[in-house]
Parts: sequence; C-alpha cells; structure tokens
Amino acid sequence: MTDMLTVRPAGPGDAEDICALLNAIDLLEIGRPETDLGAVEADLHHPDVDLAKDSWLAFEGGRLLAYALVWADSGPGRVDSEHYVLPGRGAAAVRLLDLMEVRARELAAGASDAVLRLQLNARPTLDVGLLSGRGYRTVRRYQVMTRALDPADPPPSPPAGLTLRPCDGDESERRRAHALIEQTFAAHFGHVDRPYEPWLDHIDGRGLDWSLVWIAALPGEGDVGVLLTRDDRTSMGWFSHIGVAEAVRGRGVGGFLLRHGFAAYAARGRTAVGLGVDTANETGALALYEAHGMTMHYAVNTWQLALHSQG
Repeated sequence: MTDMLTVRPAGPGDAEDICALLNAIDLLEIGRPETDLGAVEADLHHPDVDLAKDSWLAFEGGRLLAYALVWADSGPGRVDSEHYVLPGRGAAAVRLLDLMEVRARELAAGASDAVLRLQLNARPTLDVGLLSGRGYRTVRRYQVMTRALDPADPPPSPPAGLTLRPCDGDESERRRAHALIEQTFAAHFGHVDRPYEPWLDHIDGRGLDWSLVWIAALPGEGDVGVLLTRDDRTSMGWFSHIGVAEAVRGRGVGGFLLRHGFAAYAARGRTAVGLGVDTANETGALALYEAHGMTMHYAVNTWQLALHSQG
C-alpha cells in the first residue's frame, strides 16, 4: 500500500531537514551539496514570511519530499517563491504549486499585472513540463560563476587615483554602500528599490561582516563603486553585489573591485569564490567576469506566472 502524501507548514525546527533536502537536490542538480543551514534559517525567520501561510512541506511515509516558500517584499504585484522537490515526485510537486499559487494571489490581491516568480536550476529535479503546462514562462537566465583562488596572487594595483575603504566603521558607511547599490543596480532586471532597513532584512545584512564590503572613490567623482561580499557559505566566498556608477564604467573600477575581492578571500584561506550574473545584463558584467577567469558553475532560469485573479 502506498503511503499517503501529507502537507503541513514549515517551522523553525524544520531547518535541518529542509537543508538536508536541498543538499540532496544540490547533489543531483550541480554535483555537490552547497546549501548552508544558516541560509535556510534566514529564510524561515524572514520578517516578511508568515510560515503558517507562506510555507509548505510535503511528506510521504515520514520522508520529506518537497519544500516551498513564498514571500512578497518586492513591491505591489510581485511575489517570489522557492520550490524544491525530489525527482519523480510529481504529486508532491503539483500539490505545492497549487498552494503557492493560491497564496501568491492572496498576497498580490488588488495589484494589476501581478506575477509569481520562481528561480530554478536550468536542469532541475522539478519536471518543468508541470510549469509550462500551468502557464509559467522563462523570463531570464542567470549563471552562477566561480573562480579558484591562489594565495600567491598579489593584491591588485588600483586605477590612478582610486581609493578603497571598508564599511566596518559607523552606520553611515553601511548606508552609503546601500545607496551605491541602489544607484548602480537601478536599471537591472528585477531590481527593487528598498529603503535601508528593509534592504538589510532582504540581504540578511544584520549579521554581515561589513569589513568585507568595500566602497571605491575617484578624485572629482566621489564614491563610484561598491563590492558587497559575504564569507558565510561553506563551499566558497560569495560576491553578492559589484556595482559601478554609469559615468565611470570602462575605467577599470569593476575589474579592480573583482581582483581585490579575489585577493582578500585568498588571504582569508578561501580556495574559491562565486557570484551570480544576469546573462542579459547590458553593462557587460558577464564578459568582465569571464575575462577575469570566472567560469560557469551552473545556470538558473527565472520562471514567471501571471497571477490572474481567477486562476
């Protein structure tokens, strides 16, 4: 007799089981487990998530098969989500998609042109035919890129006149980093303009090591670039944001920030760093990263569903 599928909301005490599920899926999709418990816990404690309404776990015979989460901190009409399922578990996948979409319509109620977005590995364990059959369409492709680090690589020489400072002083420097990120990412696909406090929540920034965030300045231009990194992943150091003001692009600021990050993380004993890049980014970011020895680790597609009020 086949065990019945059961579904319930997630709770903070489920973090270890969710992490184990995500790492099992990592192993299938990218060849090695790369999900950290801290990242799962941050999602489960996000201030804009009501776990009783916004999360779901699917079990069969006590075994966790699938996990889903939705949240709406990106402004009216946009709901973001996560959906993870073991391969061959179509019933669990569909059940959680049903619940996600119902809740997403509740969260987006009253907004015109509302959408639900979901990021998935380009070769996911989820059967993407289930998504296209429900009206989801791919709208963007990202690459997670990595680079091996050599402790012998020297720190780079800056472009003429450029100075670099960390953001581990008073809060004004953190606010300056936030302002630079908002400025330099304003035209990027999917970017959401967030005030400082909600932005901190969004990036899980309250526990961030701000000595690993740097601001670049040029004479006569002021602050022109920002590099926000984090060293809380087991598998590699992570460059979350590299932003350069439009007026000074092409003057070597981005490449310098990238090389500075490589040297800083090599000095910390890291053997690799990674970042995510929109392959359609018009600033030439993908070419910059490739020119500095970064290669694709895996690709991610953004799927989008129009949230018509009647389903």
